[in-house]
Amino acid sequence: MTGAPAATRYDAYMDPKLIELLVCPVTKGPLVYVRETQELVSRGARLAYPIRDGIPIMLENEARPLDEAELDRLAPPRPALP
Repeated sequence: MTGAPAATRYDAYMDPKLIELLVCPVTKGPLVYVRETQELVSRGARLAYPIRDGIPIMLENEARPLDEAELDRLAPPRPALP
């Protein structure tokens, strides 16, 4: 053996069906999966919930607040339906 193994980042693939089932615990609204940051974003609550080792951490005290610019960058608003 040659010492400790190199640290790796778990890059989880979130099943779209799972994302459809999950809701923001604060607003009960939909979430947007952001692969680059491994987070589920709630536009309504302006929070980003972390995904650790492939497990969404859906606790408000574990989420990080998002300002308007970051919110628009991570989870752009959906266009209104006609």
